[in-house]
Order: sequence, then C-alpha cells, then structure tokens
Amino acid sequence: MSRRCARPGCGQPADTTLSFDYAQRLVWLDDLHFGNSPANHDLCRRHADRTQPPKGWELRDRRSARAAVTLKFAS
Repeated sequence: MSRRCARPGCGQPADTTLSFDYAQRLVWLDDLHFGNSPANHDLCRRHADRTQPPKGWELRDRRSARAAVTLKFAS
C-alpha cells in the first residue's frame, strides 16, 4: 500500500517526507522514509516543491532527485 500526500484534498502518492526541528528552526525535505512517524509528513512532489518554511527558519532539501538546496527565510 502506497502512502498518500498529507495535504488535505490532495490524495496523490507521496514521494517526499517533511520533518522539522523546532529548536534549530530547520525544515527538511527527504526522499520518502520507509517508516511512518507522526512527527513526519508525507508529501507528493508538487506540494514538496512548493513548501516554504516559517519566516526565520531554514529549509534543507535533501531529496536525491534534486541538487541539495538550503534556503533561509528572513524573520
């Protein structure tokens, strides 16, 4: 059974796992994790590509299908 995107109303197959580190203000996008954790969120490619972290946080896109990208968003 494949997992679906966590965005309400989407339902597309997930290929990315979104995770957070609140203490360090970091957001990660990784290839879909094998284990399912309530602390992680599964996203389809479209929603993962459009993800923006809260202001003052850093986004690290570590998916293998993309070049490693780190974005910082001003507070």
